[in-house]
Amino acid sequence: MAVDRPLFRHSKIGGPNALFKHQWISMSTQVLPEPKQAEYHRTLRRTVLVIDDDEALADVLSRRLEQQGFTSKTADSGTRGLAIARTDRPDLILLDLRLPDKDGFTICEELADSSETCCIPVIILSGLESPDIIRRARAAGCHFFVRKPYDPNALLVLIRQALDESNRWFEEDAEESPSDDLF
Repeated sequence: MAVDRPLFRHSKIGGPNALFKHQWISMSTQVLPEPKQAEYHRTLRRTVLVIDDDEALADVLSRRLEQQGFTSKTADSGTRGLAIARTDRPDLILLDLRLPDKDGFTICEELADSSETCCIPVIILSGLESPDIIRRARAAGCHFFVRKPYDPNALLVLIRQALDESNRWFEEDAEESPSDDLF
């Protein structure tokens, strides 16, 4: 049951010299419903794998991600990054193109070709930028290409956008898949 009651009359706001001195300001005391709980996948702590041979950059990025509520893991080579991606299945991968053992294009292709990692969004972070490199990165399976140096806040926006797109894809896929009881 909602009850409206006056909050003030003739106070500093509605005092004798005010334009609307005889008006009442009402506030409803209606009980509002509890806010809906966040969806299950959004309440989990998301994991981001950073594959970059520049340890200082990877550490700074990892700390920044953890400050924003993510769990982060780092790998300093492509081989190590692929192994972590296959075993830990992070929610998103940040990948440098220039690594000591494999280039980022090859890693991105291997991630896309594996049934274990094909659904993990990949954001490439690189100092290289030309239309050909960006096309190769997209063809290899990356979701976004970010040129170094980058704005950390813009990167966080892209990370969240990639995770949201990935979640929508899974939700749509679950809605479209046939029920087991039909067969």
